[in-house]
Amino acid sequence: MLRRVLIANRGEIAARIAATCQRLGIETVLAASDPDLDSLPARLAGRTVRLGPAPPAASYLDVDAVVAAAMAAGADAVHPGYGFLAENPRLARACEAAGLVFIGPPPAQLELAGDKLAARSLAAAAGLPVLPGGEVSDPGQAVALARRIGWPVLIKAAGGGGGRGMRPAHSPGELAAAAAQAAAEARAAFGDPRIYLERFASPARHVEVQLLGDGKRVIHIGDRDCSLQRRYQKVAEEAPAPGLEPGLRAALREAAVSFGTRLGYRGLGTVEFLVLTGARTSTSTSTSDSDSDSAFYNSAFYFLEMNARIQVEHPVTEAVSGLDLVAEQIAVAEGRPLRLTQADVVLTGHAIECRINAEDWQQDLRPSPGTITRAVFPAGPGVRVDTGVQAGSAVPPSYDSLLAKLIVHGADRAQAVSRLRHALDSCEITGVATNLPMHARLVRDPAFVSGGVATGFLTRFLATSRGDEPGDGRAGDGRAGDGRAGMAAAGG
Repeated sequence: MLRRVLIANRGEIAARIAATCQRLGIETVLAASDPDLDSLPARLAGRTVRLGPAPPAASYLDVDAVVAAAMAAGADAVHPGYGFLAENPRLARACEAAGLVFIGPPPAQLELAGDKLAARSLAAAAGLPVLPGGEVSDPGQAVALARRIGWPVLIKAAGGGGGRGMRPAHSPGELAAAAAQAAAEARAAFGDPRIYLERFASPARHVEVQLLGDGKRVIHIGDRDCSLQRRYQKVAEEAPAPGLEPGLRAALREAAVSFGTRLGYRGLGTVEFLVLTGARTSTSTSTSDSDSDSAFYNSAFYFLEMNARIQVEHPVTEAVSGLDLVAEQIAVAEGRPLRLTQADVVLTGHAIECRINAEDWQQDLRPSPGTITRAVFPAGPGVRVDTGVQAGSAVPPSYDSLLAKLIVHGADRAQAVSRLRHALDSCEITGVATNLPMHARLVRDPAFVSGGVATGFLTRFLATSRGDEPGDGRAGDGRAGDGRAGMAAAGG
């Protein structure tokens, strides 16, 4: 049994991990950078140790500093949360060498899941449909592959995630420039310039399945819809994915478990899929029978990638399953077999999460660092808030702009949407601009209310929904705004 855990992260996920550890009777030590030494998570943890200066490379991304902090604190485990070093096999190996438990998958699984090309190969071997594509090393090879699989294509970083290194291309000229940009971004973000192409499918939805494994047995804990994205960054999620036919939902879950079983997965993880939807058109110039549109559209869904960590959006799965996923993650890290069978997983109701960020939605969601002067969060039946801030908290420019996650749960999706509207209207954050007004309008948009929007929806929504109104989320007035005003704006 773990006695003391070093939390190598910040913000709401650090506070979230600390809460579960404390409930389990596990001591917590927060490893914090200089700007975070007096943060809310630092006050919630058992104690705090300095990790380094503000730049992530000198603190949260420094493997040696994290391991040294854990050893100095007398910790017997490290929880990396998400982001930063959460999927870095170097940290997992360093913990192993130092006699520390890494609360996550073993290094070999992190390496495989983190290499998107290797994960594609494993998915295909496990019988999952994968998008036509492959690795490319120069513009000529990229154009040749694009012509074979059909336009448009999406360029991806082989060793990355989080939307970095991703670029669409619709023509040979566009592809050459985009491929160079993607490779440069991938090198800067991940130290790995390898890129690959996949056929770009639209309209489509982004649906993921939550897995839990102990290295011998893998189960799923339902699915989530993460299609509300901007520049491949998620802004809201829900569980279960709305509007999926039962057969398709079952197939997605079965495919995810097959992938995890093939990997012998240990820990929490998420398998992500692209689900084709609606009428599709193609600009394909492919002349290959095997890569024709008819073959491409033969599957209702395709494997995208696996995230070998806890996800930002895990609370919606917790809401519908009644499980504490961090507690299950810790139990597996302690070497215990799964405490659940698939039959034990019972999903009820519907949950939706909104990511509340320090961003000015009227200025292309530009980050808004500063100091929070007031923070009021909602409460009530079916309402949960995960946050790492309060009044007086600093929002440093060095990190992600996520301030809080607002999660609601209802008996069905209609009740969840209703609760989300009221909860958003009760939120107030001042001192920095936030995206609260965007969410307030979004949850009143008819397409969102119907459910099952595609990944391109949010971009179109933002293009037509911006406009000045009272409570627009600028510094000094952080209310979500009047629901009726939001309805009028979003309905156009």
